Amino acid sequence: MATIPLSKSSVLLILALSLFTSLHSTIAVEPFACDPKNGATKNFPFCQVKLAIQDRVRDLIGRLTLQEKVQLLVNNAAAVPRLGIKGYEWWSEALHGVSNVGPGTRFGGAFPGATSFPQVITTAASFNATLWEAIGRVVSDEARAMYNGGMGGLTYWSPNVNILRDPRWGRSQETPGEDPVRSSGNDGDRLKVAACCKHYTAYDLDNWNGVDRFHFNAQVSKQDVVDTFDVPFRACVKEGKVASVMCSYNQVNGVPTCADPNLLRKTVRGQWHLNGYIVSDCDSVGVYYDQQHYTSTPEEAAADAIRAGLDLDCEIDVNGALINTLAVQMRLGMFDGEPSAHPYGNLGPNDVCTPAHQELALEAARQGIVLLKNQGPSLPLSARRHRTIAVIGPNSNVTVTMIGNYAGVACGYTSPVQGIASYAGTIHQMGCADVSCSDDQLFGGAIDAARRADATVLVMGLDQSVEAETRDRAGLLLPGRQQDLVSKVASASKGPTILVLMSGGPIDVTFAHNDPRISAILWAGYPGQAGGAAISDVLFGTANPGGKLPMTWYPQEYLTKLPMTNMAMRPSESKGYPGRTYRFYKGPVLYPFGHGLSYTNFVHTIANAPTMVSVPIDGHRRGSGNVTISGKAIKVTHAKCNKLSTEPTLLVYSRPPAERWAPHKQLVAFEKVHVAAGAQQRVGINIHVCKFLSVVDRSGIRRIPLGEHSIHIGDTKHSVSLQAGALGIIKS
Repeated sequence: MATIPLSKSSVLLILALSLFTSLHSTIAVEPFACDPKNGATKNFPFCQVKLAIQDRVRDLIGRLTLQEKVQLLVNNAAAVPRLGIKGYEWWSEALHGVSNVGPGTRFGGAFPGATSFPQVITTAASFNATLWEAIGRVVSDEARAMYNGGMGGLTYWSPNVNILRDPRWGRSQETPGEDPVRSSGNDGDRLKVAACCKHYTAYDLDNWNGVDRFHFNAQVSKQDVVDTFDVPFRACVKEGKVASVMCSYNQVNGVPTCADPNLLRKTVRGQWHLNGYIVSDCDSVGVYYDQQHYTSTPEEAAADAIRAGLDLDCEIDVNGALINTLAVQMRLGMFDGEPSAHPYGNLGPNDVCTPAHQELALEAARQGIVLLKNQGPSLPLSARRHRTIAVIGPNSNVTVTMIGNYAGVACGYTSPVQGIASYAGTIHQMGCADVSCSDDQLFGGAIDAARRADATVLVMGLDQSVEAETRDRAGLLLPGRQQDLVSKVASASKGPTILVLMSGGPIDVTFAHNDPRISAILWAGYPGQAGGAAISDVLFGTANPGGKLPMTWYPQEYLTKLPMTNMAMRPSESKGYPGRTYRFYKGPVLYPFGHGLSYTNFVHTIANAPTMVSVPIDGHRRGSGNVTISGKAIKVTHAKCNKLSTEPTLLVYSRPPAERWAPHKQLVAFEKVHVAAGAQQRVGINIHVCKFLSVVDRSGIRRIPLGEHSIHIGDTKHSVSLQAGALGIIKS
């Protein structure tokens, strides 16, 4: 979502909506529509809850004038007083907690704040789907409560499911990381709140080296579209049943995404069957007229958007768009009269910032912290032996920094120095005035504190002044003189020195990894309102670190042959192009995708797994003569898919048979496992053959490679042979 001003010309071109999740106390607020006290409207068919939604929508559309219809198709939809319908602001945000970024939500009165969870990239590091679902339930409860209290909307333009393609992207923090499957995310006809998957598609450049998102034309191969960029959005629509997709500012292969019928009408609606609306990013239609000069007039820009699938042309097209948007509002209960009549209508102020919600924010931060280095081991610290801790760094006492972007007003904060102070005495020195660390004026106090303390904790890294929407990073090193401060403090420290990093994207801290005086390194991402408490719990061993990196940490040199504007995922030896993400890049890294240490040693073994799987061929297609088996691969569309069962733990990867165009490694499953000390835990993992063991060829066709697939769990490997067959027989 952009934060540029909206104008009527942006037509925000709404075309349907999505969801979140469930539960309860309320304050009186007037109904949005269908007020039972309004005798003139309460008996209209569109107000009758027992009727089918499509019948209610059809009745309402038949009562609207063309002018009223058009005024309902912008984000700040106008009221229709004669039908008892209030105005509505569609734009609200709830990326990792209810946000005040969008104009649809505000804080104050009975709702002074909302639970602020860790930024998405941090929660992604937990690799815990149960945790993600729990956060979704809490955020949606709080969002619905604020709507019931007249302080929020019900349509949220979150989440951001773009992959982290380039480590410099300023919005890395908003994403689930670099793996397209992990970036993928209905409770029937009734919605608690409605979510939106954004930004479709190939959108991961904001402002780099003179190129900005408003002018960028992403040149993307059909193979990379299907294999990488489409994957999370397809899952959002087909599996997540999301009711809204947002098209992005950039062009893809010369066509603005919001004007591309192949992307919107053919793919999102036609192939994936979106049950909801498509919305443009703020003023996207104006952007491709004003800045990209894709059309000669604003009218042509709007017409192209209409033809692409945003449905705003003649009255028939307006009706088509309204069917999508009004249906979502009715599924949200906005036309049910009193808000309390909705299944979630009893949620109110007492359901926001509850102790349980805040405890979940703390637990999420604990699970998302990644232990990158632990020499000795030096962690966990001992409150008995390390009675005084020097807490140093520009992020050592931050609060708002911990919640990243697209955040709201937190319930409260625990900064890193506050968290550490709950375990030991502290000597606090900033060392740098801020993360830019432009001089060494504060170095002396920091060095002296390290000399006097039993242990030193340096809290360094980035903030929104370095990486943010509209702000991509120039490089991967710590800003300014931060590295100099870390090295000098570590050299002077009397006890162990621990480096804690806050950031959304990776940082090249090779110097710290190689420095024996820096005994441990933690990455906390942007850990949310309870970040300081979570960091200290990990430092002192109250919590055992279990996070894994959701992105590769590259050395600075990686960037020398990698302009952000090159969208290719696969390497090219002839061009000296290294490729992107752990799936295709084979060069040196500081820390690989999935890296993360623990205070516990784990041994992975495969208890039971098949060694051969017969991939059954669709008999109907075989009869029609359309099945293609080259001896090396089968089209996924020509197979009847089944699942392959193994029993490993944690992160599971596959390596397909050698194909020049296939990824050399692919995450296929993950599981968060709790194992008692000295115990064993048996975990069942299902791997969907067609979904996770398939690859995309150069023509953009997904195929199942036949032959030996290698399954990796930690250092353990297992080979599975896939063979074509008429029956789905699994042999072990």
